[in-house]
Amino acid sequence: MGVPLLDPGASSPQKEVSQYVQQDPYAAAPEGPQPRRYKTMKRVELYNGNLVLDCPVPKKLLDTLPIRDGREFTHMRYTAATGDPSEFKSKLFTLRQALYHPPRQTELFIVITMYNENEILFARTMHSVMKNIAHLCSRDRSRVWGKEGWQKVVVCIVSDGRSKINPRTLSYLAAMGVYQEGIAKNVVNNEPVTAHLYEYTTQISINADLTFKGADRGIVPVQVLFCLKEKNQKKINSHRWFFQAFGPILNPNVCVLLDAGTQPGDKSIYHLWKSFDLNSNVAGACGEIVAMKGKYGKNLLNPLVAAQNFEYKMSNILDKPLESVFGFISVLPGAFSAYRYIALQNDSQGQGPLKQYFKGETMHGANAGIFEANMYLAEDRILCYELVAKRNCAWILHYVKSAYAVTDVPDELPELISQRRRWLNGSFFAAIYALWHTFSIWRSDHGFFRKIFFHIEFLYQAISMLFSWFGLGNFFIAFTILAKALGDNKWTTGVHIGQKIFAPGAVLYSVCTWIYAALIVMCFVLSLGNRPQGSKWAYMVTMSFFALLMGYMLFAAGFLSYVSITNFIALNPTKTTFFAAIKRDPLFYQLCISLLSTYGLYLVASILYFEPWHMFTSFIQYLLISPSYINILNVYAFCNTHDISWGTKGDTGIKTDLGVVNVKKDGSTVEIAVPTSDTDIDAAYMQAIKTLELKEAEKKNKRSAETKQEDYYKSFRTRVVLAWILSNGALIGLVLGIGGVSQITAASQSTASSGTSIYLGIIFWSVAGLSLFRFIGCVFYLVVRLFNGE
Repeated sequence: MGVPLLDPGASSPQKEVSQYVQQDPYAAAPEGPQPRRYKTMKRVELYNGNLVLDCPVPKKLLDTLPIRDGREFTHMRYTAATGDPSEFKSKLFTLRQALYHPPRQTELFIVITMYNENEILFARTMHSVMKNIAHLCSRDRSRVWGKEGWQKVVVCIVSDGRSKINPRTLSYLAAMGVYQEGIAKNVVNNEPVTAHLYEYTTQISINADLTFKGADRGIVPVQVLFCLKEKNQKKINSHRWFFQAFGPILNPNVCVLLDAGTQPGDKSIYHLWKSFDLNSNVAGACGEIVAMKGKYGKNLLNPLVAAQNFEYKMSNILDKPLESVFGFISVLPGAFSAYRYIALQNDSQGQGPLKQYFKGETMHGANAGIFEANMYLAEDRILCYELVAKRNCAWILHYVKSAYAVTDVPDELPELISQRRRWLNGSFFAAIYALWHTFSIWRSDHGFFRKIFFHIEFLYQAISMLFSWFGLGNFFIAFTILAKALGDNKWTTGVHIGQKIFAPGAVLYSVCTWIYAALIVMCFVLSLGNRPQGSKWAYMVTMSFFALLMGYMLFAAGFLSYVSITNFIALNPTKTTFFAAIKRDPLFYQLCISLLSTYGLYLVASILYFEPWHMFTSFIQYLLISPSYINILNVYAFCNTHDISWGTKGDTGIKTDLGVVNVKKDGSTVEIAVPTSDTDIDAAYMQAIKTLELKEAEKKNKRSAETKQEDYYKSFRTRVVLAWILSNGALIGLVLGIGGVSQITAASQSTASSGTSIYLGIIFWSVAGLSLFRFIGCVFYLVVRLFNGE
């Protein structure tokens, strides 16, 4: 018995045009392997020349749903999209929301981008999004939301490559009714299908424990658009489908960006949306990214996770609030952020934020400039700058403390190194881009004082970038001065007068200096010739030694402080105040100021935000691993500036495993093979359920072959690394007077020592100044947040 298919050209999506065609037993078999049960051939009328099918959902699923009438609940809509995302509207493709009379207004358009994440990671995100939508519907006093608020939200899932998607994630989507096997086709009327679109309004959710949740648990209907791209073309291409293909059809107010695996809080999406509703000049907003700590915080037992937890927390307490006060946030994380759709649009000449954002998609070929290619590894930073500098506009960016999202962080060193390579290189070159185009801010419509504030922030970022560039040299200088002082200083009072304060200090200084040099050489050798995954233990050993050196530095700083205070008290028994003691020793004085202005302000700021716990659970781990951040991660990043790959392979062939659809002579109909009987549809649905019920065996990642890099890229890498090494080496030589610098400059030992003290003073006071600047910003943000009622 035949099953009616929707005529997409009907005036309403609920309208059905039945068209029955007897199965032709002699029809030619479609190309490629086909499931045996799908033998029914159907003649389908094309809609505006496009293949669009309305497929009934499995009866076993429909029987469990509270709402069983309405085409969006009883049928899944499939569209075989051809062409580029920018051609989606011009090729007369459309979406269900536009077929209603009147069309449904989309207030929130949420995109979840994924690659090969498993069903657990995807469930974390999807279930959390559905709980957020349920919260929107519970706000019955809102002028925008309420019981039917779900009709104003569309959740778009974009998967990067049909051959890359995890089969268990497909089963998850099938269990929700969003996906059906055996419907998609490779070619329509000699045009290759670039994306398979599945539209369905689901009424069930599946949490990370793979437990089904329905209306009895507060789940409301959710409009889902699943875009399965035929080829793997990078995340930025997934965003092109979202912004350029679907955005013009739905014309949403606010777009929310999420990565699969990121778990927003139950009310986080509402808080993000509210920031746009309250402030009409907000173009983009982000919330807090929280490291997943596991049950009872067990993940913090891993020092890498603990260090990243501390790093994330302090960034969300000091950096993001400071930038939000100025109105320009250097990066809105793609894992959890939101944008006002109208602010993203290009002008009539085609110039604007989206053009610059998507420019990076074409910058990975042989003719791409290496500087721009690295810069567009952090294309979200480019987008942020282009928004605030948009011509004749006055958009700002905002940080929303109330909105948060939990995400997995790398728990192994190779993963962390690979992740930070892209982050560091992208952010470094993107920061140069923003600073180089600083004066573009004057083409905007921001007020005079706002533009001045932007320039103050740009100056702060320039100083921070300078410190980052010389971080390698500055850390070695600080280590050398402390370790040498511990070995050279002598007691000036007491029974040990004239003796060295720490007898093994001189020997340990020499040993540690050689170890430090060996570790740096090892970092460069590993970074230039090895993948982190292939040198895991070498990197682990290197990180462990750097942690030991950091421990020795902390011991040296603490012991020198103790000796300085002890000597002062013995010599000045009537002036035993702490401040009097530290003023006697300039090095000790500057060290105290620097430490108090950084770690002391960390504690004070954390208490002000009522989030001090990371100071107790993660601070020590962060301190010990911080040398690895400065040395291992930075060395690997700079040594791999030539690697601008996104992990994609050349994929230019057209597959035909799903079948080819050819237009009949009448030019408006096609014959396709699809599952039709309830038995077949239910069998496929139950197979998806069984797939989810079976636990997946843990798999080990296989190493893929390395791709060849252009000689031009490698020569650029060489120039950057040489400039970095030579500038840091020159800094060390000038400050410490080693390598013959003191002889060349005819400086005496005392003069060289004085120069070292002066430089160290500059560094310590600069650190103190930058920390105070961040602290003032975070306090001001709290005050503003209090008055805004966020």
